Amino acid sequence: MVKRLSIAWRLWCLRPWWRKVLNVATLLLALSGAAIIGAWGLYQLGVTNNGGAVDKNYRSLLEVSEIEDLKGTELTRQELDDEWALQYGRVAALARFYPLNARMILAAAQRSDDPRMVDRMLAAARIYIDDPKGIDRLGQRITQIISEVPQQQNGNVIPWMQGVEWPALKQAILRDSALIREAGRLSGVEPRLIVGCLVGEQIRLFNSKREMFKKYLGPVKVLSVQSQFSYGVNGIKDFTAKAVEEHLKDPTSEYYMGPAYEHLLDFTTDDHVTERYNRLVDYRNHLYSYLYTGCILHQTMLQWRRAGYDISDRPDVLFTLFNVGFSQSVPKANPVAGGSHIKVGDDTYTFGALGFDFYYSGEMGDVFPFEKERFASHRQPLTAEDVARIQASVSDCNRPERGLEYRRDSAAASPQEKPDPFGVNHEKTVPIEHTAQ
Repeated sequence: MVKRLSIAWRLWCLRPWWRKVLNVATLLLALSGAAIIGAWGLYQLGVTNNGGAVDKNYRSLLEVSEIEDLKGTELTRQELDDEWALQYGRVAALARFYPLNARMILAAAQRSDDPRMVDRMLAAARIYIDDPKGIDRLGQRITQIISEVPQQQNGNVIPWMQGVEWPALKQAILRDSALIREAGRLSGVEPRLIVGCLVGEQIRLFNSKREMFKKYLGPVKVLSVQSQFSYGVNGIKDFTAKAVEEHLKDPTSEYYMGPAYEHLLDFTTDDHVTERYNRLVDYRNHLYSYLYTGCILHQTMLQWRRAGYDISDRPDVLFTLFNVGFSQSVPKANPVAGGSHIKVGDDTYTFGALGFDFYYSGEMGDVFPFEKERFASHRQPLTAEDVARIQASVSDCNRPERGLEYRRDSAAASPQEKPDPFGVNHEKTVPIEHTAQ
């Protein structure tokens, strides 16, 4: 064998170089072909197939799916609330051991209409818990305590939210949600604060002229716009609006919001009185009402902060100061909430308390969430395009004469309207019947 290999090697060495290259290439091609054919054969025989395996937790996965849901089950409101109460207790038990998972399960449960989904999520989590007995014992103790207290069916804990006015007002506010959020962004104010002022003013209007407003707010679910003494959906007085504009331009003012906001309320004409009126008394687009509201809140907060008193975490005080105006905004320690007295049903509230009730009620929390910062400390200055876009938001609606309230007639129902620059599709509203003064 060694002799044959020696002879073969000598013959190989005697070959010309091009023969050697050709022989090597031929050999490589042959090996490649054999490899491909072999791989194809293994594939056809199924050698490379991965058939998978039954999961070790198969029975647990099956048990989760077999937990009954409430589809097709008729439960009373009381029974459903009782189900939720028990589920919250079970989630609370998990939270003592796995708070991250408990938070995710609770958030998902609040978006579900089926409390039994909590059972499934908890059962799925148990698969990875080595010893769930501690969680089970705590959960049983919590649910036992909950079960000992009969499920109550009381109405809203806030009395003024129990009437027919609040559901109608809430729908009207939701229609303006895009504009309110935009105004909050532009003025550097948490939108929920702007809504708190809106709630106080609209509840005040409804109850001050109850017979007139309930004819329109209830059935049509629109916000009431003022055109006497105070303007717009938030009842902003002319001299207050003028002061807001001046504060924006004056770097020496205690209310100055900074260069980023200087052009927020710029005018397009020299007739500021008429243009201001048209901005605020606009029953189709309330953006400017919300912008002025946001600026009042922001400027008042800065006034107090510069005096050494931070009221940014006191929405009750902010609502009160919005109601009483700049003239009564005197920074001091231990401020109190109050403002105008507003009678709702058999109870009397203050403007600040109504806004406070709404703010912490959780109502519309998905649309107007609580933000980490109620006021934006830094922001990029508005561009000329931003300013033009804000100015273009004013609609061409027919406004009443100064000092008159809205009228309900066919002429005011369908004037030519400009496209909304913020892409909001506003439902047309009609003015309410006015009373001559």
